Formats: sequence, structure tokens, C-alpha cells
Amino acid sequence: MTGRRLLGVLGAAALALGSAAPLAAQDSLPPDAVRIGIRYTPGVRPGLVLLPGTGLDSVRTILARDLDYSDRFEIIPVPVTSQAPVRGPRTVNYALWRSLGADYAVEVAAEPGGVVVRLHDTGGQLVRQQRHFDLPLVSAPGFRMAVHQLSDEVVRWATGQPGAAASRLLFVENGRIWLVDSDGAERRALTAPAERALSPAWAPDGRRFAFTLLGEGLGPVLIQEIATGARTGVPGGSSDLDITPAWSPDGRWLAFARSGEQGTDIYLANVADQCCAQRLTVGRYSDNLSPTFAPDGRRLAFVSTRPGVPQIYAMAADGTGQELLVPFDFGATGPSHAPDWSPDGASVVFHRELRGVPQVFVYDVAARRVRQLTSSGRNEDPAWAPDGRHVAFVSDRSGRRQLWILDMESGRLRQVQTPGVARLPAWSRRLAP
Repeated sequence: MTGRRLLGVLGAAALALGSAAPLAAQDSLPPDAVRIGIRYTPGVRPGLVLLPGTGLDSVRTILARDLDYSDRFEIIPVPVTSQAPVRGPRTVNYALWRSLGADYAVEVAAEPGGVVVRLHDTGGQLVRQQRHFDLPLVSAPGFRMAVHQLSDEVVRWATGQPGAAASRLLFVENGRIWLVDSDGAERRALTAPAERALSPAWAPDGRRFAFTLLGEGLGPVLIQEIATGARTGVPGGSSDLDITPAWSPDGRWLAFARSGEQGTDIYLANVADQCCAQRLTVGRYSDNLSPTFAPDGRRLAFVSTRPGVPQIYAMAADGTGQELLVPFDFGATGPSHAPDWSPDGASVVFHRELRGVPQVFVYDVAARRVRQLTSSGRNEDPAWAPDGRHVAFVSDRSGRRQLWILDMESGRLRQVQTPGVARLPAWSRRLAP
């Protein structure tokens, strides 16, 4: 993810290193203002119950959380009187679960080498989908991710849409880059305590990420392997400060902003062939940074100060056709930062200041319409989930900057708690096979 705040270019790097004082949660709109938010019609999500059974407690716990966090179902609690073990699909009491509001029932049973998962249609009283899933031992490193993948398959069976459980988030905390599962578990550091890192960006293959390693007034963009920690430099690197990297969808190119005495401009490096870096913008009297690729790889959105205050622009991947992308009202609309193009290419999410307080917005590219998504506290640096339905962002609404996840359809919010002050989230597009 490449959307990153513009506070002057070197100012952005300095802010990411410091431990900002927590800000009290506040509402940036007056009480009588009209709030622009997510419209949602309740009652349209199908009911789903995870059937009780014996054993597999860890699998059931992770699966239940994933299905809940998918925000695609009304999760039906299991009555105490119905918690006897279910031993096969033919013993499922379809009438009972249907009467409790469940359209679907998910059954998990142990099999050699893994589990079998069945999705029951309670109305049709039949098994809609069934599949064996290989699972490593509970103590194995890949166990939780294997269950996340299982969860995403259940979501696809029931809705026809992809899930996002088997994805991960990168973020910056106290100058280090951290990795966490989509449900907030398995948190671990990827950079050393003595290092100062900025702007993590996932590679499309899910195996690597790019980031800025800050030094004394300068910093290169590096590419690091998740599994081994091995690092390589970006072609065309210099002694200047390179920030806000962004991968092309095919993983061959890396766009980033370079800040030097001549200003800040966006470059495009061929990382697949380790050859050359091409300059895409010519700042002169403006700064250009925070590129983000459209999913077809043909366009980039980015931040530019050419209108006087930072706003969201777009251009072709070769730098031609530069134009304003997100409309603004000169003199009334605040600075805009941190664009991130949605996985389906239909929207760009970003944050924009309202009376000096950043809030998250989404821009409909076809309709040319801007919609506000947040209003409570300071909200910034949004990043799309791979399902195109959820957005991660940083908010101080709980008292200090933490990661939050918003479901764009229902408006549901959940917090991903971190010990320190979080910033700059990046959500993986998919995991490595």
C-alpha cells in the first residue's frame, strides 16, 4: 500500500519515527451536522451457524472468528440445549437451525490428515458444498493460516465472493515494521529495534515487501523477503530520500517518491530485471509522492501539491496524461493524502482534512463522487483488504493511534489492538501459495 501522509516530505519521515502523543478521541463534525456515511439495509445478510462438535477446538475458534469478521453473515449463537456433538450431515436438525434464523450451517469433522468441512443449506435441507482440507499440526507455524484459507473457502461457497481471512497486515510501530494476521493474531516484528523504517508495501506475491530504511536525512527503498529477511536494493537508488513505494500488479515494477534538493518526484524502477529507474513527474514548484497502481497496472493515482495544497492526481503508468483525479473545492476542501486504489479498480480510498482533522473518504471513479466514511477522532492512512470490502486505517478514537477495520457495506468497525502507536497499514493482496 502506498498512500502516505504529506507533511512536507522530510516531515513525513520524521513523524513516522517519533512517538506521537495520544490524542483524545473527538468528533470532527458539529452535533447538528449531516454525517455522510455508509448506507446499510439490515436483515439482508444470511444467518449462519457453526455446528457444535467434539474436538477441533482451535479450528472452530479461528473459523468462527473469521466468519464473523467477514461481515457477510448474521452469526447465530448455538443454544446450550443444542450443543450435543454432530456426527454426520444426516443428523443435522435442519428445522431447528432454520427456526433460529440460520440459512447456512457449517459442519467441521476430523479426518485423517485434516478435516472435512460441509456447508449445509437449511432451507433446502441438503449439503451444498463439502471438501477435505489438509491441516498441519496445531503447533506448526502454518496451522492458523491453513484455517484462514479454509474460512475463505466457506465464505466463497456461501456468497460467491472472496474472503480476506488468509491475508495479513503490515504496519509501523515505534519505527519498526510489524506483521499481523487479519484477525490481529500472530504479531511479529520484521525489522530490527535499532532500525527506523517507513512506508511498508506488500509485493503482489505475498512473499516480499518494500519499505524505506531511514538514515541521517536520507533513506533507500529496500525489498525484504518475509520468510528469510534477505534484502535487496531498488535499481536506480540514490543518496536522496526515497519513500512511499508501490508495486505494480504484476510485481515487475516499483513506483516510489524521491525527495532531494530539486523537490519530490515519482520514479518507476524495473525490479524484475534489476534495471533502471524512470522519472514520471517533474515537480519544479510542487511535490509528488504516494503512488498507487490501478489493478490493471495502466494508471497510477498519487498526491501532488501543484494546486497549492496536496490533492489526489492520476496519470498513465508511463507518466503521461497527468490530471486531477479526486475533485476538491479550492479554499474549502482540505489537503488530501494516502490514496489506495481498490482491488476492483472502481474506487480510491484516501484521507482528507476537515477543519484540520483527517477523515477517511472514498472516491467512486466512474461516478466522480466523494463519500466520507469516518467522523469520530483522527482517521488516516487507509488501505484496502483483498476482498475489496474492508478498509484498514489508523484512528485515535480509542485514545491513541490504533489499527481499525471498517466493513464498507455494513459500517461495522473493529479494532486491531497493538501495544504501541500504530501507523501506515498495508494489507496484502494475497498470500504466497
